[in-house]
Amino acid sequence: MDTVVIMGLGNPGPGYASTRHNVGFRCIDRYALEHHSRFSRTACHSRLAEFQLPDRRVVLAKPRTFMNLSGRSARSLVHSFRITPEDLVVVYDDVDLPLGRLRIRPAGGPGGHNGVRSIITGLNTDRFPRVRVGIGRPEESGQPLLSEESLIDYVLSPFTADEESEIQVVIVRVIEVLDCIVVDGIDAAMNRFNSVV
Repeated sequence: MDTVVIMGLGNPGPGYASTRHNVGFRCIDRYALEHHSRFSRTACHSRLAEFQLPDRRVVLAKPRTFMNLSGRSARSLVHSFRITPEDLVVVYDDVDLPLGRLRIRPAGGPGGHNGVRSIITGLNTDRFPRVRVGIGRPEESGQPLLSEESLIDYVLSPFTADEESEIQVVIVRVIEVLDCIVVDGIDAAMNRFNSVV
């Protein structure tokens, strides 16, 4: 039976749970809930949940490393579950996409995201599917972007009430995206969802 691993990116611990940078974790949590699965064990530097489809095993992973060391978890997951990087789907926040936009890609560079950069280094390839969840930039919410430090502060801050309402809608759409990737493949998901605003 084929295995697909879906890894959400975020920082562990309650202090980070509601931050913009933890959207990947939130998507994976909701996906587990939709499939009646729980994060009940720890392995591969991650908390893991899994469920079975008729012809596919789906493993969900939330790294216990911090964001910048996500590659450790990715490398361990690929080796332990004997999959190729193409069977590792990564879900993460992206400041370069407007709030609420999704982009699905089969490969690509880190785009300034340190978690993705760590995964590329850990796997020695950028050829793994990813679902990018737009969180917007500070200037879009009226906050001036002054420095790299201010950007870090922004991604580690919680959503406003209005943003949170929009993110809840996006998370539901991510569930549809992930189901499509698992059942029909990355190309089908790109065709179906990349054109959605």
